[in-house]
Amino acid sequence: MAQIERMTVTLPSDMAAVVKGAVEGGDYASSSEVVREALRDWKMKRAIQSQALASLKADIDRGLTDLAEGRVQDFDKGRIVERGRKLLAGRSRSA
Repeated sequence: MAQIERMTVTLPSDMAAVVKGAVEGGDYASSSEVVREALRDWKMKRAIQSQALASLKADIDRGLTDLAEGRVQDFDKGRIVERGRKLLAGRSRSA
C-alpha cells in the first residue's frame, strides 16, 4: 500500500458542501475518499488530454512534412462541402 500523507485542503463553500453531501449521503466513508476519487478522475482526464495533444502534434508534424515534400492539393471549397454533406447524410441514415 502507498504511504499516506496528511494534507489540508481549502475549498470554496459550495465545493465543500458537495463533498460533505457525498459523505452524508453514504456514497463515501470520508471526505478523503471523495477527494481521492476526484484526483483519480482528474489524473485520468489529464492523461487523455495529453494523449490527444500528442496525437494532434503528430498530425501537425505529418502535415508539415507533406507540405515540405510537396504533397499538397489546391484548396477546393466545393469538394470539402460535398464531402461534409456525404458524411452528414451517412450519419442521419444510421441514426
